Amino acid sequence: MIDRIETGPRMSKIVKHNGVAYLCGQVGDGASVTDQTRDCLSRIDALLEKAGSSRKNILQAIVWLSDMSDFADMNSVWDAWIPEGNAPARACGESKLAREELKVEIIITAACD
Repeated sequence: MIDRIETGPRMSKIVKHNGVAYLCGQVGDGASVTDQTRDCLSRIDALLEKAGSSRKNILQAIVWLSDMSDFADMNSVWDAWIPEGNAPARACGESKLAREELKVEIIITAACD
């Protein structure tokens, strides 16, 4: 069974299947990559809770930065957010994001409790 949560005409914010939650890409508000990353991760927290999951259950993260020179600043926020001993498989790359002001987008796959 596939469970789609907060589904609109274009996408669902969460899709659950076989005990795994797939979150749509999240972006955040703020002027700096650190501000946007903090906001983005708080949105991920809310979606994980809605999916019946948590940071400790993240299986994979895909991080897109509009500029790889922001890598260290994004990682400083990420490293403080991810629970010790529960780091997921992760990739990070540079990509042109949907709006010019966006600096980071994160896509999460997590096991459900």
